Amino acid sequence: MRPPHRILHRRQVHRSATRYLQDHIPLRGYGRKVTPATLWSVLLFVAAQMTSIHDACRQLRDAPSDETIRQALYACLPELAELRRQINGALAGRLPRPLRRRPQRLAVDLTLIPYHGEPDRDEAEVYRSLAKDGTSHFHAYATAYVILRGQRYTVAMTTVAKGELMKPVLQRLLRQVAAAGVKVRLLLLDRGFYGAEVIRYLQAARRPFLMPALIRGRKADHPQGPSGTRVFALMRRSGWFRYRVTGDRGTTATVSICVVCRNYRGQWGRRGRQALVYACWGAGARSFAWVRETYRKRFGIESGYRQMNQARGRTSSRRPGLRLLYVGLALVLRNEWVWLQFEVLSSPRRGARRLRPERLRLRVLLHWLLQVVEETLGTVDQTEMERKMCPELRC
Repeated sequence: MRPPHRILHRRQVHRSATRYLQDHIPLRGYGRKVTPATLWSVLLFVAAQMTSIHDACRQLRDAPSDETIRQALYACLPELAELRRQINGALAGRLPRPLRRRPQRLAVDLTLIPYHGEPDRDEAEVYRSLAKDGTSHFHAYATAYVILRGQRYTVAMTTVAKGELMKPVLQRLLRQVAAAGVKVRLLLLDRGFYGAEVIRYLQAARRPFLMPALIRGRKADHPQGPSGTRVFALMRRSGWFRYRVTGDRGTTATVSICVVCRNYRGQWGRRGRQALVYACWGAGARSFAWVRETYRKRFGIESGYRQMNQARGRTSSRRPGLRLLYVGLALVLRNEWVWLQFEVLSSPRRGARRLRPERLRLRVLLHWLLQVVEETLGTVDQTEMERKMCPELRC
């Protein structure tokens, strides 16, 4: 059996997470009953249960009413820009030193959270995109993400407004990444950033990048034949090409196009050839396999989004600040879990630490936080009935 100082307890995890969150996202007390510790207890319960403040206050016996908690949050949450700065400070606070020693590959993506409602104050709060989950309205967030020896950290995040161009969004993210002390070796971008303005900005800033090209132009059955990037999507052999991208405002940029062809071989129930079209610059002349495998590593950000949704509270509030707090809290808790894997739970060995994720899964960490909150505030274990007691239920 391991000695006591080698055992991690749930109360230690809860105390560490609460102190860290309060240090970076300070909440104030509200009246006599609502202290910062009570607010964080309710918020951690909301995150761990993926529920709402109303449901959390119904389940926790000694918690204040849901309206009191909401008014407390509305009173102490700062403006959107300041809250975004605090969340980014919390994301950067747990980054390990090796991440800052040398340039890293940085994955940048856009995540859309469906929204079924009206904007709170400004039309720009609600992002418009292709329909998903029964709506074309979303609250949009862009995140920057890095992988170091199997550890996936979210380095920075920002909100995306309706109609906002991707160039200023990317500029904000890169400023936040630089403030976190992370140097960029290669940017792996989502296809939503494909555009002449973004490409010209990255080339002027000397930022190497790799991203999928949007397939545009005439189709193969057009009388004049295919055009645009659709020509590359119809190829049957891999190759390198030069291509001029034209923006909506007449802006142009020249970029290298890498076409990687492969056989489906029954993947996704398909047969025949598949052409993967990438736009890149500054990465150097590499093999087709390198381009495909390098970009595949960006898909780890999708796993990060799935884990984020496992710790994201639910709300029907229109306030973008509260929604941003829920997303930021989920990302910070996920970073806290990755930090524990590296600093506390990993096994020492020559060369690099061996990660032991089986010792503490993210769902287990959230369950630990839930248990401590329930022990602190108590749980409701009875409810009212409208009918007489059944004989089977009598003691």
